[in-house]
Amino acid sequence: MITPERSSATFLSVVGYSDTRVDLDKSIKEKDTKYKGFLSMMASKLAYENEEFVSNAVRNHWDMDFLGSHSFWNDYQELWSTRAIIVQDTKSEPNLIVVAFRGTEPFDADQWRTDVDISWYELPNVGRIHGGFMKALGLQKNTGWPKEIIDQSSTSGEPHHLYAYYTIREKLRVMLEAKEDAKFILTGHSLGGALAILFAAVLTLHEEEWLLNKLEGVYTFGQPRVGDSRFGEFIKDKLRKYDVRYMRYVYCNDVVPRVPYDDKTLFFKHFGACLYFNSLYHGQVLEEEPNKNYFSLFWVIPKILNAVWELIRGFLIPFIEGRGYIQNWFMTMFRLVGLIIPGLPAHLPTDYVNVTRLGSLNDSQELQNSQDSKAD
Repeated sequence: MITPERSSATFLSVVGYSDTRVDLDKSIKEKDTKYKGFLSMMASKLAYENEEFVSNAVRNHWDMDFLGSHSFWNDYQELWSTRAIIVQDTKSEPNLIVVAFRGTEPFDADQWRTDVDISWYELPNVGRIHGGFMKALGLQKNTGWPKEIIDQSSTSGEPHHLYAYYTIREKLRVMLEAKEDAKFILTGHSLGGALAILFAAVLTLHEEEWLLNKLEGVYTFGQPRVGDSRFGEFIKDKLRKYDVRYMRYVYCNDVVPRVPYDDKTLFFKHFGACLYFNSLYHGQVLEEEPNKNYFSLFWVIPKILNAVWELIRGFLIPFIEGRGYIQNWFMTMFRLVGLIIPGLPAHLPTDYVNVTRLGSLNDSQELQNSQDSKAD
């Protein structure tokens, strides 16, 4: 028996096994309207992997600069629970830095604790925000969100407590000062998407005007709800002020964007336009994804029928789109699970990668114009 080495350049996470594609689609060029969305999704998928794997993929397959993979401390869980990668595309004009937050790994109990911690963290004049996500981003136990924190290195020889927001913000300052015309985008899949938009929100709280003017956009995939309606109005106003594009992708019956509930008990609300794609990868710009709270009797039969179609489509799509869309056995097993729990396999990266490659809205300027009109 050989035990896999988790830090090796060939080790894949469970999420990585569901979609083993590493190479970028060479038909999508830097000037294409879908390029940033596609690059963001591929980076979000890579964020689940170890540093050696990411480094090899970015440098040897993408021909880009890998600027690091970092783990961050959660004061409330007292462990290193958050992770992000930073990639720089030096071929684009201007240079583009991508910060991708890792989503929830299926069998990591600590990350699930972050997801299910739906306690509110309230900011005066801003609104209420998902407590678990804020803690994962770097919320300080006793002081909340100070603009700067004192170096908390331990005298006992323990590692420094690096917090996601403060560490990444400092790294961005250094990188963007070194390359004055560079821009950056924030992205993530699942939990990673929630952390990406909340990172931008905390930048606005701290009035980081210079960084916000460098922020090209926030691209999230299968992102859960992160706050109440008041917070949504606050962050929409701030994103509009700094001309930051917020692209929230939702694929079909994906369950995660539909939680925590938007109801009279929990009061969670999405904000900004939803870029919704059905199982044919045809997209619409909507205020809210259909069946917004997932558990509806009216949607039971349509969801099951759609899960059957997705299973069949996995065998058909390589004949239509090519070998780059071959579905592996691992994802096929998840599709079978989807016959019982529709919407679960829809959350995995496979369909989001396909959406950013094949999605009909991405093929025209309509996507950009629609997003602008929703923001206004």
